[in-house]
Amino acid sequence: MSRRNNCQVEQTLLLVGNPNAGKSTLFNGLTGGHAHVGNWHGVTVGTLEGRTSAQTEKRYALRARVVDLPGIYSYQSLSMEEGVTRDYLLKHPTDSVLFVVECATLPRVFPLLREVANGKRRVILVLTKYRAFCKAGGKVDAESLSKLLKIPVIILFSTGKRGMNELKSRLSSLLKLPPAQVNTCAIEEAYRPMREGFSRLESALCSPWVGIPVFVAILLATFYLTFSPNALGYYLKEAIQNLFSQTLFGYAQTICSPVLSSLINALLTGVGSVLGFLPQILLLFFALILLEESGLLSRLALLTDGAFAAVGLNGRAVFSLLMGFGCTAAAIATTRGLNEKELQRRAILCLPYIPCSAKLPVFLTVTASLFSNPFYGAVLLYVLGVGISVCVASLMKGETNAPLIMELAPLKIPSPVFVIKSLLFQAKQFIIKTATVILAFFLLSWLLSSFTFSFRFCGVEESMLASICGWLEFLFAPMGCADWKIAYAAFSGLIAKENVAGILCAYCGGFPYSPQSAFAFSCFILTCSPCISAISATAREVGIPRAFAYAAIQTATAFVFSYLVYGLLTGGYLTAILFAGFGGIALFMRKIYVKKVRGRTSGFPQKLHR
Repeated sequence: MSRRNNCQVEQTLLLVGNPNAGKSTLFNGLTGGHAHVGNWHGVTVGTLEGRTSAQTEKRYALRARVVDLPGIYSYQSLSMEEGVTRDYLLKHPTDSVLFVVECATLPRVFPLLREVANGKRRVILVLTKYRAFCKAGGKVDAESLSKLLKIPVIILFSTGKRGMNELKSRLSSLLKLPPAQVNTCAIEEAYRPMREGFSRLESALCSPWVGIPVFVAILLATFYLTFSPNALGYYLKEAIQNLFSQTLFGYAQTICSPVLSSLINALLTGVGSVLGFLPQILLLFFALILLEESGLLSRLALLTDGAFAAVGLNGRAVFSLLMGFGCTAAAIATTRGLNEKELQRRAILCLPYIPCSAKLPVFLTVTASLFSNPFYGAVLLYVLGVGISVCVASLMKGETNAPLIMELAPLKIPSPVFVIKSLLFQAKQFIIKTATVILAFFLLSWLLSSFTFSFRFCGVEESMLASICGWLEFLFAPMGCADWKIAYAAFSGLIAKENVAGILCAYCGGFPYSPQSAFAFSCFILTCSPCISAISATAREVGIPRAFAYAAIQTATAFVFSYLVYGLLTGGYLTAILFAGFGGIALFMRKIYVKKVRGRTSGFPQKLHR
């Protein structure tokens, strides 16, 4: 695993430890990377690889391939993410390890430390969160602890630049030491645990009478700031869209060439409408970051475990479902932190119905014809999406549920620097996506919508795009919007859901049909297959055939659901009867399926959990 280059030996350095110990922070500090750091289990669900930066190699003579592994408690793993780490360690028995431990949990990690330190690899113990540990009455002597354990011990006083520089300086010499077998004997003379017990605030937030209302208040405040016409998100969105629609669009009108003018106008309308929603998307991410970093998220998982168990999930699914409000693909990746494969599949089936940030521009564009205040329309669709997700989980509920085993993250005030960096990173990712994938899509759309098959410049109704998509409009006729442009907008969401809003603005000037059609179309976007990135994430977790089957089923049911919604809104009593009939058939078929599955597996013993 090592190689020579420029007279320096490149080592492999594995970052191992319990969840929420600070491994990803060290990974970023050693490699200059941007791995997601969070105050919650399952933030790292796969191996992340990087190399020490050139500046680090030159200054500290530290040349290493750094691998950040998911959190693990024991080789007898319970969750899938722990299994990833266990398998990696068993396949690489000689790679050096930075064993990252929170000071408060040191005595509990000794069984895992003995398994990792097998006598064939170098192990360096890195203690994190030292200051908080000392404030709570704890004490640790690194030098004495190192002598007792017979391995190097480093206290990471700070995760800032100075603390990381000190760590790099010591690693360059410690990694030259020979492997050693750890001695986990009594350490009372070098370690004193902190005082146990919850503060009044922590106890209150673990109570459903306080914790749930606090979370609901945060959610409502976020929705108000994001969607209300009198709030910050709306004003920032209007400012950005005015920049494109008035200032830049005015300059585009001075271009003499009709072809070039058409291209610039199409790009400004499409890309500008998408970029205008950036402030509202960042407000959603801001709320998610605060919940995760403050420690409220782990308490929410504890409070909602019973409710989630009733629908076939457990409290750990809270993180994945809340991540779904940001990005479905990222949320699907976090499901690896769940306990069982069946539980993961159930969560993956639910996640596409959670409205992600990419659907937000579509909802706000379409519901403008539904409500004078988009706040009500957006909240209605978000509540509907969560409700459908819960119904899907309940319908797919298995016979048994995995237990909730987790630690409560410490309550803390999120670092303003960390929050700002995280928001800037999300903004950067959104802008890069807009400037690459979405821009390329609008360029192709302009080309297809501005020329005939003989490449003669023409109007949109005579274009190649109109001819290609014309046969799709019948799919949307039962929603009251038989229009190939609407069909093209809907299917463009397979690439990126932001495209839907851009196409509607560029080719339709918004959503030009009735409020009933607008709501039915919104329901279709809410329930149809997610974007190609989310489908790829699903394929990595459950396999390609199952991922495409999920996408096909979701899209088919989305059409049926949107047809029924339109029929009900237009007073179709027959539609209501059909809706009830379809629901009854689905429940009956599920009952038959469950009986068959239970009948086949009734002779097998139940799976045991530690």
